[in-house]
Amino acid sequence: MQSFRAMYSARNSLRRLSSITHRSIENFSAQPHYTEINLHDEVLIEGKANARAAVLNRPSALNSITTSMASRLKKLYESWEENNDIGFVMMKGSGRAFCAGGDVVTLYRLINEVLIDWLKEFFTLKVSNMDFSGSSVTFDSLSPFLSASLYDCSYVYSGQSCLRILGYSLTDAGKQEESSDILLQKLDMGGNSLNVLLFLRNLIFVAILDGITMGPGVGISVPGTFRVATDKTVFGHPETQIGFHPDSGASFYLSRLPGYLGEYLALTGDTLNGVDMLACGLATHFCLNARLEWIEERLAKLITDDPSVIETSLKDYGDLVYPDKRSVLHKIETIDRCFGQDTVEEIIDALENEVATAYDDWCTLTLKKLKQASPLSLKVSLKSIREGRFQSLDQCLAREYRISLRALSNQVSHDFCEGVRARLVDKDYSPKWDPPSLEDVSKDMVNYHFAPLSEAEPELELPTALREPFV
Repeated sequence: MQSFRAMYSARNSLRRLSSITHRSIENFSAQPHYTEINLHDEVLIEGKANARAAVLNRPSALNSITTSMASRLKKLYESWEENNDIGFVMMKGSGRAFCAGGDVVTLYRLINEVLIDWLKEFFTLKVSNMDFSGSSVTFDSLSPFLSASLYDCSYVYSGQSCLRILGYSLTDAGKQEESSDILLQKLDMGGNSLNVLLFLRNLIFVAILDGITMGPGVGISVPGTFRVATDKTVFGHPETQIGFHPDSGASFYLSRLPGYLGEYLALTGDTLNGVDMLACGLATHFCLNARLEWIEERLAKLITDDPSVIETSLKDYGDLVYPDKRSVLHKIETIDRCFGQDTVEEIIDALENEVATAYDDWCTLTLKKLKQASPLSLKVSLKSIREGRFQSLDQCLAREYRISLRALSNQVSHDFCEGVRARLVDKDYSPKWDPPSLEDVSKDMVNYHFAPLSEAEPELELPTALREPFV
Protein backbone atom coordinates (compact mmCIF):
# COMPACT_ATOMS: atom_id res chain seq x y z
CA MET A 1 0.00 0.00 0.00
CA GLN A 2 2.91 2.35 0.65
CA SER A 3 4.04 1.99 -2.95
CA PHE A 4 0.55 3.00 -4.10
CA ARG A 5 0.59 6.04 -1.84
CA ALA A 6 3.95 6.96 -3.29
CA MET A 7 2.50 6.72 -6.76
CA TYR A 8 -0.46 8.87 -5.80
CA SER A 9 2.01 11.39 -4.46
CA ALA A 10 4.05 11.18 -7.64
CA ARG A 11 0.87 11.88 -9.55
CA ASN A 12 0.89 15.45 -8.24
CA SER A 13 4.21 16.10 -9.95
CA LEU A 14 2.60 15.03 -13.19
CA ARG A 15 -0.50 17.18 -12.99
CA ARG A 16 1.19 19.82 -15.10
CA LEU A 17 1.24 17.44 -17.95
CA SER A 18 -2.00 19.98 -17.83
CA SER A 19 -0.73 0.00 -29.30
CA ILE A 20 0.11 -5.64 -26.37
CA THR A 21 -2.75 -7.77 -26.85
CA HIS A 22 -4.51 -8.29 -30.18
CA ARG A 23 -7.45 -6.40 -28.79
CA SER A 24 -5.35 -3.32 -28.13
CA ILE A 25 -3.74 -3.46 -31.57
CA GLU A 26 -7.15 -3.59 -33.17
CA ASN A 27 -8.08 -0.29 -31.52
CA PHE A 28 -6.30 1.31 -34.44
CA SER A 29 -8.74 1.90 -37.28
CA ALA A 30 -7.96 -1.01 -39.57
CA GLN A 31 -10.06 0.06 -42.52
CA PRO A 32 -10.12 3.35 -44.40
CA HIS A 33 -13.28 5.34 -43.96
CA TYR A 34 -14.64 6.47 -47.29
CA THR A 35 -17.95 7.87 -46.14
CA GLU A 36 -18.14 11.63 -46.31
CA ILE A 37 -19.56 13.07 -43.13
CA ASN A 38 -20.82 16.57 -42.61
CA LEU A 39 -18.10 18.53 -40.86
CA HIS A 40 -20.43 19.70 -38.11
CA ASP A 41 -21.53 16.13 -37.45
CA GLU A 42 -17.95 15.04 -36.68
CA VAL A 43 -17.64 17.50 -33.80
CA LEU A 44 -20.87 18.20 -31.98
CA ILE A 45 -21.37 21.12 -29.61
CA GLU A 46 -23.25 21.17 -26.34
CA GLY A 47 -23.94 24.54 -24.75
CA LYS A 48 -23.63 24.99 -20.99
CA ALA A 49 -24.34 27.96 -18.76
CA ASN A 50 -20.72 29.02 -18.44
CA ALA A 51 -19.03 26.37 -20.55
CA ARG A 52 -19.03 24.54 -23.85
CA ALA A 53 -18.60 20.86 -24.61
CA ALA A 54 -17.06 19.49 -27.81
CA VAL A 55 -18.13 15.93 -28.62
CA LEU A 56 -15.91 13.93 -30.96
CA ASN A 57 -18.43 12.11 -33.11
CA ARG A 58 -16.85 9.46 -35.32
CA PRO A 59 -17.81 6.38 -33.29
CA SER A 60 -17.31 3.97 -36.20
CA ALA A 61 -13.68 5.15 -36.35
CA LEU A 62 -13.28 5.28 -32.57
CA ASN A 63 -13.40 9.08 -32.83
CA SER A 64 -10.01 9.34 -34.52
CA ILE A 65 -9.42 12.97 -35.42
CA THR A 66 -9.28 14.11 -39.04
CA THR A 67 -8.01 17.40 -40.37
CA SER A 68 -11.55 18.64 -40.91
CA MET A 69 -12.35 17.90 -37.27
CA ALA A 70 -9.21 19.71 -36.16
CA SER A 71 -10.15 22.73 -38.28
CA ARG A 72 -13.56 22.85 -36.66
CA LEU A 73 -12.07 22.52 -33.19
CA LYS A 74 -9.71 25.35 -34.00
CA LYS A 75 -12.57 27.65 -34.94
CA LEU A 76 -14.55 26.65 -31.88
CA TYR A 77 -11.69 27.21 -29.44
CA GLU A 78 -10.91 30.58 -30.99
CA SER A 79 -14.47 31.73 -30.54
CA TRP A 80 -14.71 30.30 -27.04
CA GLU A 81 -11.50 31.94 -25.87
CA GLU A 82 -12.77 35.29 -27.08
CA ASN A 83 -16.05 34.82 -25.23
CA ASN A 84 -15.68 36.19 -21.71
CA ASP A 85 -18.83 34.34 -20.62
CA ILE A 86 -17.20 30.94 -21.10
CA GLY A 87 -15.14 29.76 -18.15
CA PHE A 88 -14.15 26.26 -19.19
CA VAL A 89 -14.30 23.73 -22.02
CA MET A 90 -15.19 20.07 -21.80
CA MET A 91 -14.41 17.39 -24.37
CA LYS A 92 -15.77 13.87 -24.66
CA GLY A 93 -16.29 11.20 -27.28
CA SER A 94 -19.34 9.39 -28.56
CA GLY A 95 -19.59 5.61 -28.55
CA ARG A 96 -17.03 3.32 -26.94
CA ALA A 97 -14.02 5.59 -27.34
CA PHE A 98 -12.90 8.99 -26.21
CA CYS A 99 -10.40 9.24 -29.04
CA ALA A 100 -8.25 6.51 -30.60
CA GLY A 101 -5.58 6.05 -33.26
CA GLY A 102 -5.89 6.71 -36.96
CA ASP A 103 -6.03 4.84 -40.22
CA VAL A 104 -2.65 3.11 -40.32
CA VAL A 105 -3.81 0.76 -43.05
CA THR A 106 -4.23 3.65 -45.45
CA LEU A 107 -0.80 4.95 -44.45
CA TYR A 108 0.57 1.47 -45.13
CA ARG A 109 -1.03 1.46 -48.57
CA LEU A 110 0.32 4.91 -49.37
CA ILE A 111 3.84 3.79 -48.54
CA ASN A 112 3.42 0.72 -50.70
CA GLU A 113 2.45 3.05 -53.55
CA VAL A 114 5.97 4.53 -53.25
CA LEU A 115 4.64 7.76 -51.83
CA ILE A 116 7.19 8.28 -49.08
CA ASP A 117 8.29 11.54 -50.70
CA TRP A 118 4.68 12.64 -50.78
CA LEU A 119 4.36 11.73 -47.10
CA LYS A 120 7.34 13.90 -46.23
CA GLU A 121 5.74 16.80 -48.03
CA PHE A 122 2.40 15.99 -46.47
CA PHE A 123 3.94 16.27 -43.02
CA THR A 124 5.36 19.70 -43.80
CA LEU A 125 2.40 21.26 -45.56
CA LYS A 126 3.83 21.17 -49.07
CA VAL A 127 1.52 18.66 -50.64
CA SER A 128 0.01 21.13 -53.05
CA ASN A 129 3.37 21.42 -54.79
CA MET A 130 3.74 17.70 -55.41
CA ASP A 131 3.35 16.19 -58.85
CA PHE A 132 0.93 13.28 -58.80
CA SER A 133 1.11 12.60 -62.52
CA GLY A 134 1.33 8.91 -63.23
CA SER A 135 0.05 8.02 -59.77
CA SER A 136 -3.23 6.29 -59.13
CA VAL A 137 -3.57 8.30 -55.92
CA THR A 138 -5.32 11.67 -56.32
CA PHE A 139 -6.13 14.46 -53.97
CA ASP A 140 -9.79 13.49 -54.15
CA SER A 141 -9.01 9.91 -53.19
CA LEU A 142 -6.73 11.04 -50.37
CA SER A 143 -9.05 13.54 -48.74
CA PRO A 144 -11.04 10.93 -46.78
CA PHE A 145 -7.79 9.57 -45.39
CA LEU A 146 -6.37 12.63 -43.71
CA SER A 147 -6.51 10.81 -40.41
CA ALA A 148 -3.72 8.57 -41.71
CA SER A 149 -1.26 11.43 -41.53
CA LEU A 150 1.48 10.73 -39.05
CA TYR A 151 1.32 14.21 -37.64
CA ASP A 152 -2.23 15.01 -38.65
CA CYS A 153 -3.35 16.96 -35.68
CA SER A 154 -1.16 17.07 -32.70
CA TYR A 155 0.37 19.58 -30.44
CA VAL A 156 -2.63 21.75 -29.92
CA TYR A 157 -1.72 24.92 -28.21
CA SER A 158 -3.63 27.99 -27.34
CA GLY A 159 -2.03 31.31 -26.69
CA GLN A 160 -3.20 34.77 -27.66
CA SER A 161 -6.47 33.10 -28.63
CA CYS A 162 -4.82 31.11 -31.39
CA LEU A 163 -5.16 27.43 -32.12
CA ARG A 164 -3.50 26.31 -35.33
CA ILE A 165 -2.48 23.07 -36.90
CA LEU A 166 1.21 22.82 -37.56
CA GLY A 167 1.41 21.39 -41.00
CA TYR A 168 0.08 18.12 -42.21
CA SER A 169 -3.28 19.27 -43.52
CA LEU A 170 -5.15 19.47 -46.79
CA THR A 171 -8.45 21.06 -47.64
CA ASP A 172 -11.12 18.96 -49.24
CA ALA A 173 -10.15 20.50 -52.57
CA GLY A 174 -6.62 19.28 -52.14
CA LYS A 175 -5.09 22.65 -51.37
CA GLN A 176 -2.82 23.25 -48.44
CA GLU A 177 -4.03 25.07 -45.38
CA GLU A 178 -1.79 27.89 -44.25
CA SER A 179 -0.01 26.89 -41.07
CA SER A 180 -0.74 30.32 -39.65
CA ASP A 181 -4.44 29.56 -39.84
CA ILE A 182 -4.41 26.30 -37.99
CA LEU A 183 -2.27 24.78 -35.28
CA LEU A 184 -2.86 21.40 -33.78
CA GLN A 185 0.19 19.25 -33.62
CA LYS A 186 1.03 16.08 -32.15
CA LEU A 187 1.37 14.18 -28.90
CA ASP A 188 0.28 10.76 -30.08
CA MET A 189 1.23 7.41 -30.05
CA GLY A 190 2.64 5.52 -32.78
CA GLY A 191 2.46 4.93 -36.39
CA ASN A 192 -0.60 6.89 -37.10
CA SER A 193 -0.45 9.60 -34.62
CA LEU A 194 -3.47 11.76 -34.50
CA ASN A 195 -2.99 13.42 -31.22
CA VAL A 196 -3.92 16.72 -29.90
CA LEU A 197 -2.01 18.41 -27.13
CA LEU A 198 -3.98 21.19 -25.50
CA PHE A 199 -2.45 24.23 -23.88
CA LEU A 200 -5.55 26.24 -23.15
CA ARG A 201 -4.24 29.19 -21.20
CA ASN A 202 -7.42 31.20 -21.11
CA LEU A 203 -9.84 28.33 -20.58
CA ILE A 204 -9.93 25.45 -18.15
CA PHE A 205 -10.04 22.13 -19.98
CA VAL A 206 -11.90 19.04 -18.76
CA ALA A 207 -11.46 15.79 -20.70
CA ILE A 208 -13.86 12.90 -20.08
CA LEU A 209 -11.76 9.84 -20.95
CA ASP A 210 -14.56 7.32 -21.17
CA GLY A 211 -13.52 4.37 -23.34
CA ILE A 212 -10.53 3.85 -25.59
CA THR A 213 -8.01 6.65 -25.11
CA MET A 214 -5.13 6.24 -27.51
CA GLY A 215 -3.35 8.44 -29.99
CA PRO A 216 -5.12 11.77 -30.15
CA GLY A 217 -6.97 10.89 -26.99
CA VAL A 218 -3.71 10.95 -25.10
CA GLY A 219 -2.63 14.13 -26.84
CA ILE A 220 -5.83 15.96 -26.06
CA SER A 221 -6.10 14.91 -22.48
CA VAL A 222 -2.75 14.53 -20.74
CA PRO A 223 -1.83 18.24 -20.68
CA GLY A 224 -5.39 19.27 -19.79
CA THR A 225 -6.34 20.82 -16.47
CA PHE A 226 -8.61 17.92 -15.53
CA ARG A 227 -8.67 14.39 -16.95
CA VAL A 228 -11.50 12.16 -15.79
CA ALA A 229 -10.98 8.43 -16.32
CA THR A 230 -13.72 5.83 -15.91
CA ASP A 231 -14.13 2.10 -15.44
CA LYS A 232 -14.31 1.82 -19.24
CA THR A 233 -11.10 3.73 -19.99
CA VAL A 234 -8.38 1.86 -21.92
CA PHE A 235 -4.99 3.52 -22.39
CA GLY A 236 -2.16 1.96 -24.37
CA HIS A 237 0.80 2.34 -26.71
CA PRO A 238 0.97 -0.65 -29.09
CA GLU A 239 3.43 0.84 -31.60
CA THR A 240 6.27 -1.64 -31.16
CA GLN A 241 3.88 -4.40 -32.13
CA ILE A 242 3.42 -2.80 -35.56
CA GLY A 243 7.05 -1.83 -36.09
CA PHE A 244 6.82 1.78 -34.99
CA HIS A 245 7.56 3.87 -31.88
CA PRO A 246 5.45 5.75 -29.32
CA ASP A 247 5.29 9.28 -30.66
CA SER A 248 3.10 12.37 -30.31
CA GLY A 249 5.02 13.43 -27.25
CA ALA A 250 4.81 9.98 -25.67
CA SER A 251 8.53 10.04 -24.93
CA PHE A 252 7.87 13.14 -22.83
CA TYR A 253 4.96 12.00 -20.67
CA LEU A 254 5.78 8.28 -20.48
CA SER A 255 9.29 9.07 -19.27
CA ARG A 256 7.80 11.09 -16.42
CA LEU A 257 5.65 8.30 -15.02
CA PRO A 258 6.70 6.73 -11.71
CA GLY A 259 9.88 4.67 -11.91
CA TYR A 260 10.32 2.85 -15.20
CA LEU A 261 6.64 2.33 -15.86
CA GLY A 262 6.95 4.41 -19.03
CA GLU A 263 9.58 2.08 -20.48
CA TYR A 264 7.37 -0.89 -19.68
CA LEU A 265 4.32 0.61 -21.39
CA ALA A 266 6.30 1.76 -24.41
CA LEU A 267 8.07 -1.54 -25.06
CA THR A 268 5.32 -4.04 -24.26
CA GLY A 269 2.27 -2.08 -25.40
CA ASP A 270 0.41 -3.16 -22.29
CA THR A 271 -2.72 -1.23 -21.40
CA LEU A 272 -3.83 0.68 -18.32
CA ASN A 273 -7.37 1.01 -17.08
CA GLY A 274 -8.88 4.14 -15.59
CA VAL A 275 -7.88 3.31 -12.02
CA ASP A 276 -4.28 2.71 -13.10
CA MET A 277 -4.26 6.01 -14.98
CA LEU A 278 -5.37 7.79 -11.83
CA ALA A 279 -2.76 6.07 -9.69
CA CYS A 280 0.17 6.96 -11.93
CA GLY A 281 -0.94 10.50 -12.72
CA LEU A 282 -2.22 10.22 -16.28
CA ALA A 283 -5.72 11.02 -14.99
CA THR A 284 -6.66 13.55 -12.31
CA HIS A 285 -10.03 12.04 -11.34
CA PHE A 286 -11.95 8.78 -11.60
CA CYS A 287 -15.68 8.25 -11.98
CA LEU A 288 -17.78 5.21 -12.76
CA ASN A 289 -19.27 5.34 -16.24
CA ALA A 290 -22.74 5.11 -14.68
CA ARG A 291 -22.15 8.39 -12.84
CA LEU A 292 -20.78 10.42 -15.73
CA GLU A 293 -24.18 11.91 -16.43
CA TRP A 294 -24.22 13.33 -12.92
CA ILE A 295 -20.83 14.94 -13.37
CA GLU A 296 -21.84 16.46 -16.68
CA GLU A 297 -25.04 17.81 -15.22
CA ARG A 298 -23.13 19.33 -12.31
CA LEU A 299 -20.55 20.93 -14.56
CA ALA A 300 -23.28 22.24 -16.87
CA LYS A 301 -24.74 24.25 -13.99
CA LEU A 302 -21.46 25.85 -12.93
CA ILE A 303 -20.97 29.54 -13.63
CA THR A 304 -17.29 29.91 -12.91
CA ASP A 305 -13.79 29.96 -14.30
CA ASP A 306 -12.29 29.03 -10.94
CA PRO A 307 -10.39 25.71 -11.18
CA SER A 308 -10.93 25.00 -7.49
CA VAL A 309 -14.71 25.05 -7.95
CA ILE A 310 -14.49 22.59 -10.83
CA GLU A 311 -12.08 20.48 -8.81
CA THR A 312 -14.55 20.31 -5.95
CA SER A 313 -17.38 19.31 -8.27
CA LEU A 314 -15.33 16.52 -9.79
CA LYS A 315 -14.37 15.26 -6.34
CA ASP A 316 -17.96 15.32 -5.12
CA TYR A 317 -19.06 12.96 -7.86
CA GLY A 318 -15.82 11.04 -8.17
CA ASP A 319 -14.88 7.71 -6.70
CA LEU A 320 -12.03 6.81 -4.36
CA VAL A 321 -10.42 3.79 -5.97
CA TYR A 322 -7.24 1.74 -5.74
CA PRO A 323 -5.67 -0.57 -8.31
CA ASP A 324 -7.01 -4.10 -8.02
CA LYS A 325 -4.80 -7.15 -7.53
CA ARG A 326 -4.46 -7.69 -11.29
CA SER A 327 -3.08 -4.21 -11.88
CA VAL A 328 0.38 -3.92 -13.37
CA LEU A 329 1.07 -1.27 -10.72
CA HIS A 330 1.44 -4.09 -8.22
CA LYS A 331 4.49 -5.06 -10.27
CA ILE A 332 6.15 -1.66 -10.00
CA GLU A 333 9.16 -2.99 -8.08
CA THR A 334 9.72 -5.76 -10.63
CA ILE A 335 9.23 -3.27 -13.44
CA ASP A 336 11.86 -1.00 -11.96
CA ARG A 337 14.32 -3.87 -11.53
CA CYS A 338 13.86 -5.12 -15.09
CA PHE A 339 12.99 -2.09 -17.19
CA GLY A 340 15.54 0.10 -15.43
CA GLN A 341 18.28 -1.81 -17.24
CA ASP A 342 20.35 0.02 -19.86
CA THR A 343 19.50 -2.06 -22.94
CA VAL A 344 16.63 -4.13 -24.29
CA GLU A 345 18.83 -7.23 -24.05
CA GLU A 346 19.48 -6.55 -20.39
CA ILE A 347 15.77 -5.97 -19.77
CA ILE A 348 15.00 -9.37 -21.27
CA ASP A 349 17.79 -11.01 -19.28
CA ALA A 350 16.40 -9.48 -16.08
CA LEU A 351 12.91 -10.76 -16.87
CA GLU A 352 14.24 -14.23 -17.62
CA ASN A 353 16.02 -14.21 -14.27
CA GLU A 354 12.74 -13.26 -12.59
CA VAL A 355 11.00 -16.15 -14.32
CA ALA A 356 13.74 -18.57 -13.23
CA THR A 357 13.73 -17.49 -9.61
CA ALA A 358 10.13 -16.47 -8.95
CA TYR A 359 8.17 -18.48 -11.53
CA ASP A 360 6.13 -15.36 -12.19
CA ASP A 361 3.50 -15.72 -14.93
CA TRP A 362 3.46 -11.95 -15.38
CA CYS A 363 7.15 -11.98 -16.29
CA THR A 364 6.54 -14.81 -18.74
CA LEU A 365 3.74 -12.88 -20.42
CA THR A 366 5.86 -9.71 -20.52
CA LEU A 367 8.68 -11.63 -22.19
CA LYS A 368 6.23 -12.93 -24.77
CA LYS A 369 5.09 -9.41 -25.61
CA LEU A 370 8.65 -8.21 -26.02
CA LYS A 371 9.55 -11.12 -28.27
CA GLN A 372 6.50 -10.45 -30.46
CA ALA A 373 7.53 -6.84 -31.02
CA SER A 374 9.84 -5.48 -33.71
CA PRO A 375 13.44 -5.75 -32.41
CA LEU A 376 14.37 -2.48 -34.10
CA SER A 377 11.31 -0.71 -32.70
CA LEU A 378 12.16 -1.91 -29.20
CA LYS A 379 15.63 -0.40 -29.32
CA VAL A 380 14.50 2.82 -30.96
CA SER A 381 11.62 3.21 -28.49
CA LEU A 382 13.81 2.60 -25.44
CA LYS A 383 16.33 5.19 -26.59
CA SER A 384 13.53 7.65 -27.31
CA ILE A 385 12.00 7.30 -23.84
CA ARG A 386 15.39 7.62 -22.18
CA GLU A 387 16.21 10.80 -24.09
CA GLY A 388 12.75 12.18 -23.41
CA ARG A 389 13.34 12.04 -19.67
CA PHE A 390 15.81 14.93 -19.97
CA GLN A 391 14.15 16.95 -22.71
CA SER A 392 11.34 19.46 -23.01
CA LEU A 393 8.16 18.57 -24.85
CA ASP A 394 9.27 20.60 -27.87
CA GLN A 395 12.51 18.66 -28.07
CA CYS A 396 10.65 15.36 -27.74
CA LEU A 397 8.26 16.25 -30.55
CA ALA A 398 11.09 17.28 -32.86
CA ARG A 399 12.99 14.06 -32.17
CA GLU A 400 9.91 11.89 -32.58
CA TYR A 401 9.24 13.58 -35.92
CA ARG A 402 12.70 12.54 -37.12
CA ILE A 403 12.18 8.98 -35.91
CA SER A 404 8.81 8.79 -37.64
CA LEU A 405 10.11 9.94 -41.00
CA ARG A 406 13.04 7.55 -40.79
CA ALA A 407 10.81 4.64 -39.79
CA LEU A 408 8.53 5.26 -42.76
CA SER A 409 11.36 5.77 -45.25
CA ASN A 410 12.10 2.01 -45.42
CA GLN A 411 15.80 2.86 -45.64
CA VAL A 412 16.77 0.65 -42.72
CA SER A 413 13.73 -1.56 -42.28
CA HIS A 414 10.23 -2.24 -43.58
CA ASP A 415 8.98 -3.13 -40.12
CA PHE A 416 6.14 -0.61 -40.04
CA CYS A 417 4.58 -1.94 -43.24
CA GLU A 418 5.21 -5.51 -42.16
CA GLY A 419 3.70 -4.92 -38.74
CA VAL A 420 0.55 -3.32 -40.14
CA ARG A 421 0.28 -6.09 -42.73
CA ALA A 422 0.54 -8.84 -40.14
CA ARG A 423 -1.64 -7.24 -37.49
CA LEU A 424 -4.27 -5.35 -39.43
CA VAL A 425 -4.30 -6.30 -43.11
CA ASP A 426 -3.66 -10.03 -43.51
CA LYS A 427 -4.11 -10.61 -39.76
CA ASP A 428 -1.83 -13.65 -39.72
CA TYR A 429 -0.16 -12.16 -36.60
CA SER A 430 3.19 -13.48 -37.81
CA PRO A 431 5.27 -10.46 -38.82
CA LYS A 432 8.64 -11.14 -40.39
CA TRP A 433 10.74 -8.48 -38.73
CA ASP A 434 13.89 -7.21 -40.42
CA PRO A 435 16.28 -7.26 -38.63
CA PRO A 436 14.80 -10.45 -37.17
CA SER A 437 16.48 -10.35 -33.75
CA LEU A 438 17.92 -7.91 -31.25
CA GLU A 439 21.48 -9.01 -31.96
CA ASP A 440 20.98 -8.11 -35.61
CA VAL A 441 20.03 -4.52 -34.74
CA SER A 442 23.19 -2.43 -34.90
CA LYS A 443 23.83 0.87 -33.15
CA ASP A 444 24.04 2.55 -36.54
CA MET A 445 20.51 1.37 -37.37
CA VAL A 446 19.18 2.85 -34.15
CA ASN A 447 21.17 6.08 -34.35
CA TYR A 448 20.00 6.63 -37.93
CA HIS A 449 16.49 7.28 -36.60
CA PHE A 450 17.76 10.02 -34.25
CA ALA A 451 20.22 11.78 -36.56
CA PRO A 452 19.37 15.33 -37.68
CA LEU A 453 17.50 15.49 -40.94
CA SER A 454 19.24 16.65 -44.09
CA GLU A 455 18.78 20.10 -45.59
CA ALA A 456 16.27 18.58 -48.00
CA GLU A 457 14.19 17.41 -45.02
CA PRO A 458 13.64 20.37 -42.69
CA GLU A 459 13.37 19.71 -39.00
CA LEU A 460 10.03 20.12 -37.27
CA GLU A 461 9.60 23.73 -36.21
CA LEU A 462 7.31 24.61 -33.33
CA PRO A 463 6.02 28.08 -32.40
CA THR A 464 8.00 28.18 -29.18
CA ALA A 465 8.48 31.93 -29.49
CA LEU A 466 4.78 32.40 -28.73
CA ARG A 467 4.86 30.65 -25.37
CA GLU A 468 7.08 29.36 -22.64
CA PRO A 469 8.61 25.90 -23.19
CA PHE A 470 6.57 23.04 -21.76
CA VAL A 471 8.99 21.23 -19.46
